[in-house]
Amino acid sequence: MDNMKKLELAKIACKIRMGVIEGTHNAKSGHPGGSLSIADLLSYLYFEEMRVNPQDPNWDDRDRFVLSKGHTAPALYAALALKGFFSWDLIKTLRKPDSILQGHPSMIYTPGVDMSTGSLGQGISAAVGMALAGKLKGKDFRVYTILGDGEIEEGQVWEAAMLAGNRKLDNLVAIVDWNNLQIDGVLDDVNSPCPIDKKFEAFGWNVISINGHDLDEIDQAFKAAKACKGKPTCILASCVKGKGVSYMEDKCEWHGSAPNAEQYDIAMAELNAALAELEA
Repeated sequence: MDNMKKLELAKIACKIRMGVIEGTHNAKSGHPGGSLSIADLLSYLYFEEMRVNPQDPNWDDRDRFVLSKGHTAPALYAALALKGFFSWDLIKTLRKPDSILQGHPSMIYTPGVDMSTGSLGQGISAAVGMALAGKLKGKDFRVYTILGDGEIEEGQVWEAAMLAGNRKLDNLVAIVDWNNLQIDGVLDDVNSPCPIDKKFEAFGWNVISINGHDLDEIDQAFKAAKACKGKPTCILASCVKGKGVSYMEDKCEWHGSAPNAEQYDIAMAELNAALAELEA
């Protein structure tokens, strides 16, 4: 990836993080930690990888994206707004009763959302169904889904993985946000799904392990996924929960807590400084 593209994507990721803080602060609720950790991945997906059209959100030949860990909707909404699916001003309406941006993604209310998600473990099943439908219809669209590392403790995830491997769905990419924290603490202290790579490989998947905040590694992984034929790909992305906001990083208490006014100011000052450095 050339430096200009990488710089552009880094700026977008920073703006996605700003949207996460803006949305959760105004809502006084939400899930900033896991939203911040996937900002770099969403930046790459929506501004480099996927074929989507904000003017025609239901374009039949678009690539599909399913946020299986639906509680991190603030990051998805920020990415969709930056892409032009709706106005950035709506970010401040997150979780309000009359807003199109609810606490979990809704394909009924929100332009650009391909699947309503929220109950953990179910999103990847929908993504597998989309990928299988694409194969049966002879379509060349690709399907992407992001799961949490705590989410993959759900048995339904592995039922979906089994079918995807059996049907050789090489048009499917599942990205696991491996930040090693879930709502109740560190994975090992709750119910570790490790070794994650070996489990996906056992179900017939191509597995690529990367640093989920390194845009060069992200780029190489998605290119390798496209080149892999006859297998779905799992990108195991090592991430930091709360990435980009110093007091949130690697803290499980920010899984589902919104920043207050003082914390908002600190977070936005840090992100504005980071953006200014990128723009210098």
